[in-house]
Amino acid sequence: MASGDDSPIFEDDESPPYSLEKMTDLVAVWDVALSDGVHKIEFEHGTTSGKRVVYVDGKEEIRKEWMFKLVGKETFCVGAAKTKATINIDAVSGFAYEYTLEINGKSLKKYMENRSKTTNTWVLHLNGEDFRVVLEKDTMDVWCNGKKMETAGEFVDDGTETHFSIGSHECYIKAVSSGKRKEGIIHTLIVDDREIPEISC
Repeated sequence: MASGDDSPIFEDDESPPYSLEKMTDLVAVWDVALSDGVHKIEFEHGTTSGKRVVYVDGKEEIRKEWMFKLVGKETFCVGAAKTKATINIDAVSGFAYEYTLEINGKSLKKYMENRSKTTNTWVLHLNGEDFRVVLEKDTMDVWCNGKKMETAGEFVDDGTETHFSIGSHECYIKAVSSGKRKEGIIHTLIVDDREIPEISC
């Protein structure tokens, strides 16, 4: 009656019901707008293994396996200007964690608020292609799709013009005083004699 075979029922199935390799530990994703473009920062945190992995624009920047301390911080650079970024890992309660991103020592929210005061951003469509132009007001550097542009400054009757080209298109950013102290200087992007509306980053 008994076959004498004591082997387990699932003899042919050697794989476990789930694979740890396939489980993702992605806990946070941030989009950070810098002068050279919008960068995606992804963070994996293995709360059982202590693994920490940071990806910037899909490229692995940091990988640490088997960290015994589950809280702490990871610091790395983002973008062409090597902007300093830090992910803070804090325990909230029990096994719950909070992840916050700092850029140049400021919370992401504060950094973006400050950035909107120090930069102007325009998005335009030329020859079937999208371009993102950013002016850094403190340095007057102009970036287009992640590259710092060669510029030439010129004084004009009512202010200054910073000239550059996108392909065969002549561009300049005109800076004129608003006449109001709170508003300060108004920057306008002109491409092929056409004004481009500014976007809020």
